[in-house]
Amino acid sequence: MPLQALSFSDVPGWRDDDHAAALAAFLRHCGTGSASANPPKTGALGVSGAALVALCDQARAAAETGGSDAARRFFEAAFQPHRIAASGFVTGYFEPEFAGAREADATHRTPLLRKPDTLVALSDATGTQDLPPGLTHAFRDAAGRLVEAPDRGAIMDGALDGRGLELVWLADPVDAFYIHVQGSARIRLDEGGAMRVGYAGKTGHPYSPIGRVMIERGLAEPGTVTMSVLRDWLAENPQEIDGVLRRNRSYIFFREIEDLDPDDGPIGAAGLPLVAGRSLAVDASLHTYGTPVYVSATLPALADGQERRFRRLMIAEDTGSAIVGPARGDIFFGTGEAAGRAAGGVQHAAAMIVLVPREQPGETEPRP
Repeated sequence: MPLQALSFSDVPGWRDDDHAAALAAFLRHCGTGSASANPPKTGALGVSGAALVALCDQARAAAETGGSDAARRFFEAAFQPHRIAASGFVTGYFEPEFAGAREADATHRTPLLRKPDTLVALSDATGTQDLPPGLTHAFRDAAGRLVEAPDRGAIMDGALDGRGLELVWLADPVDAFYIHVQGSARIRLDEGGAMRVGYAGKTGHPYSPIGRVMIERGLAEPGTVTMSVLRDWLAENPQEIDGVLRRNRSYIFFREIEDLDPDDGPIGAAGLPLVAGRSLAVDASLHTYGTPVYVSATLPALADGQERRFRRLMIAEDTGSAIVGPARGDIFFGTGEAAGRAAGGVQHAAAMIVLVPREQPGETEPRP
């Protein structure tokens, strides 16, 4: 997908952003060592991971100078903006917070499962043998053969029972499903304390939005089925829950996240805690983690229902099964109920502008 070179004067709302906040988010990818750290994998859009890492010393110097103006000057000197020549679309996600228990009881009957030892991520090296097309993961059986993993419906029916995979138990299967969608959660434990859970793997089946059920039945128009709309409908029609959840064959496995500061966001795919309003989930096959991406959209406001401009320099550092395409983004809104309300209303067109390092490895001149 071509990138169209721009100047920063072409980027709407560029000078109004909090560039110091964007710089702080970018610096998290530089770690505490030198700029010779291992670079992130370069995505198909061509932003060089090595070139991003090479900018870390300049970024640190800008941060030490302090202020949004110094941060803005760093981005303008080090990068050139490029608009992605594709129709952009953004949604929102968050870290949900639900009640749960480490042991099953009469109330808590729906588990989140650990990753089975037999789960294998498919690649050219593993081969796909006779597996159905489109799978990204599989199980390895006792004979060493790759076999299709059970899908959500089979797991709901007990396909993985008896393996000791239960990590934590929840009271509401819809709550558990939305943790699958978000990929992380905070669980308030019935026995006291809390735990954080994060993505550990998946069965590899294609992701299917369960909101399609409402559209197929004429209960909602396309583009209007937000998380809150769907949850309200399922609450009013509990007899639909089992069948609707089975529509999404993809099933997610989790791990407990320990030694994470309570004030930090969940760990994203880049291995760093997410930052509300600055972390962007992208198609990881196309984008390079750590790349600054400017998102321009008109999003709903919570207070009065009016729309507001969202113009923000974000950092590509997470991904998701439903995030496919060069101009597809998912905005991280934070943790808890308020973040969930904000994220749930976002299904909007957007312009996405990638900041490309002016000097990529092998180039002798800055990009025009």
